[in-house]
Amino acid sequence: MSMPQRRNRLAIAGLAVALAMPFGAHSASPLVNVGPFPGLDQVALAPDGLKQALAELPAIVQDIIERSQVPGVAVAVVHNGNTVFAQGFGVRQLGKPAPVIPETVFLIASLSKSLTGSLIATQISAGKVQWHDPVVKYLPGFRLANNYVSQAATIGDFMAHRSGLPGAAGDDLEDLGYSRNEILSRLHLLPLDDFRTSYHYANFGTTTAAEAVAAAAGMPWESLIQTALFQPLGMTSSSARHRDFIGRSNRAVQHAFEDGRFQALYDRNADAQSPAGGVSSNVLDMANWMKFMLASGRYNGQQLATAEALLQATQPQAFSGPMAAPDARPGFYGYGFNVGIEPNGRVLVSHSGAFLLGTGTHYRLLPSANVGIVVLTNGSPVGVAESIAAEFTDRVQYGKPLRDWFSAYQPLFRGLLAPVGDLVGQQPPATARSAGDLAVYAGTYHNDYYGPATITAQEQSLYLALGPGGLKVPLKPWDGDTFAIAPVSENEAKGSLSSVKFAREPGGVAHGFVVEYLNGNGLGQWRRAGAPD
Repeated sequence: MSMPQRRNRLAIAGLAVALAMPFGAHSASPLVNVGPFPGLDQVALAPDGLKQALAELPAIVQDIIERSQVPGVAVAVVHNGNTVFAQGFGVRQLGKPAPVIPETVFLIASLSKSLTGSLIATQISAGKVQWHDPVVKYLPGFRLANNYVSQAATIGDFMAHRSGLPGAAGDDLEDLGYSRNEILSRLHLLPLDDFRTSYHYANFGTTTAAEAVAAAAGMPWESLIQTALFQPLGMTSSSARHRDFIGRSNRAVQHAFEDGRFQALYDRNADAQSPAGGVSSNVLDMANWMKFMLASGRYNGQQLATAEALLQATQPQAFSGPMAAPDARPGFYGYGFNVGIEPNGRVLVSHSGAFLLGTGTHYRLLPSANVGIVVLTNGSPVGVAESIAAEFTDRVQYGKPLRDWFSAYQPLFRGLLAPVGDLVGQQPPATARSAGDLAVYAGTYHNDYYGPATITAQEQSLYLALGPGGLKVPLKPWDGDTFAIAPVSENEAKGSLSSVKFAREPGGVAHGFVVEYLNGNGLGQWRRAGAPD
């Protein structure tokens, strides 16, 4: 599988896939207030739908926990400015008794994008920036592959994933341990798609926009979101710094889904992309944020963001989900928010978050019903958070679930956990050629995007060292000058297997190599230092 396919596959987790997935027709209640204006032709809510949904929510959660075996879940619901439900289920870490409670802090992954979008709305309201401001106004050294796009791309363009950057741009550098600044400084090496007419979900696009806003405010992003959003909303357990998450005693441990079960194996530090995926929070804090969103920027009597600035963030700005059939609903993306229309004509604002290494999250807002639900889990994305939220909002709107949501979502998310690489499921050829003497491959190689790589021969084995994160992995002989690498990271599940192909003249030393799983944008090619192009 090529890198663009792999990266786009992972991006699904951040896009609330339900909005564009036509699993079947919905039933309808009688129309009310039929009229020509938006909002006047919505289908009536089910009588006592919210009351029923709240009463049945614990059973909904327990059922999906049992079916999925996810270790822990926390859920909160808000209505008319009040937190009407907040409860934890399961455990913070498998094998340990500490339960998940409403105060338990989780990594929220890509729900961070929506917090970033709302934070930017506060800065627009304060007159610091505008959605249409070019990022170079505040980051004068920033550039992309095209000079015009470099100068014209706005805060809104990057928040709506319409800058032309390829999907998941920069995520591979993050996996290798590069810092935020190092990653942003290398985005100009990536090829661009059509400006403002293409859509590619990219964490470091969101991060670019956030860095521009932080520069305009004159403080680091992590401090800005703390002072301008978390503190005014009373989000005392929320942070954009991973060290704060690790330092909390009441936190949910991440569980990756490997070998058919959830296991506490990794720690996902997303500081490099914090505005896009690095926030930690609990459902009580997230409930406060949902109240702020549903009240059009008002919280505890204070207008933190104007209704207009938030409206721009939560209305369609990019076409994210093409119609799968003539009668299917499309999907849209705002400035950090998924935006869709429910079958009953009601607007749904939502987002999912996912870390392959052990986090799955989701929220949904139904502004016309003044209802919001957030679901945080400490397991790899398998559709748990989305299923709980979808069944709840179905009951609110229609009085019953319209399908088995977990059965619908689970196959969609299964692909996120699949191994990647051109050698997955293969064995070396029966007539495999012998590799050359290992010394002919050893040396230092150059790559502008990924940085230098060192190939070393140690104890009859070949190793690849790459990135400031200290990646050092063995290369296993496959066929002649082709070796195999088995990467495991946030973007490569266990079982991934990719070729590393060396180029050399017969009898000579290698003058370059290609790592297939890093070559989706044509940048996974290294040249030996001093070798001619």
